[in-house]
Amino acid sequence: MTDLKLRLACNDYDRCRALIDGTVKPDGISLDITVLKPRELFPRMLDHQEFDVAELSLASYATLTARDASPFVAIPVMLSKLFRHSCIYVRKGAGIERPQDLKGKRVGTTQYGATAIVYIKGMLNDEYGIAPEDLRWFIGGLSTPTEPPLVPLNLPGKIALEFLPRGQTLEAMFAKGELDALFAILLPRMFLAGSPDIARLFPNHRDVEEDYYRRTKILPIMHTVVIREHVYNAHPFVAASLYRAFCESRDRAIAPLYDTDALMVSLPFLIDHIEQNRRVFGDDVWAYGLEPNRPSLDALCRYVHEQGLAPRRITPDDLFVPVK
Repeated sequence: MTDLKLRLACNDYDRCRALIDGTVKPDGISLDITVLKPRELFPRMLDHQEFDVAELSLASYATLTARDASPFVAIPVMLSKLFRHSCIYVRKGAGIERPQDLKGKRVGTTQYGATAIVYIKGMLNDEYGIAPEDLRWFIGGLSTPTEPPLVPLNLPGKIALEFLPRGQTLEAMFAKGELDALFAILLPRMFLAGSPDIARLFPNHRDVEEDYYRRTKILPIMHTVVIREHVYNAHPFVAASLYRAFCESRDRAIAPLYDTDALMVSLPFLIDHIEQNRRVFGDDVWAYGLEPNRPSLDALCRYVHEQGLAPRRITPDDLFVPVK
């Protein structure tokens, strides 16, 4: 029988590389793979469903699912996991010394509904009592022109939100004192340049993140893998086949990390970093599947509803099709 030909798009992660180079092949499927950065891939998939299978923003997918408007189904492959405490930047002189000081402040970000920002808003509300309506939101490009929302917004009236006019950028406003904080997925140029006017809200973010995880078991999941719904309906086997292939590709990337003979002598800190991660997160920080990731998924489902992005509260079980 001829293999089913599918187009897959994802970023060039180490955990996807065995799929990308063909070392790992899903049973019954012939993949035509396109490597794209998420900022290019996500609009192409959300606006035009350009690929049969693709990496996608988890918050965008969850929002569409809760709106009963998703043209996709998903498999529980978590291609990107990342704490976001380090992504909150404050302006020196804005009077922000602790998270509670954000209340009433002017906050700039690029995508109000981006997964990273959804997790940041949820964490600030859960941990420090700062709700999205307590902030004044400015949406625009960090250092380039504004991009449209990945998923159209339909927010409650209590959210004070403005889109930057053409030609305006968040960093320029921040530098002029017109913003008090940035929730930035990418590192701001001012921060990279060592500007004295910008600092992280959590300078000890690693310690804060570890404590947060120990108490909540939430390791924020940024991206999952979706399949066009009509492809899945016509060929249900693709879900389990792709899931197994993504798991094998991940395993091939992880195994060398624990081979200390293979680590570069010039990077001895890697060993300490790996050991610390195992102490905090256990043996399988890159676990795929529903149950190992349920606390993070449940938080995301709750956040998109609480923040007015989704009209109803869905559960992690609503997000994924069976893969076993």
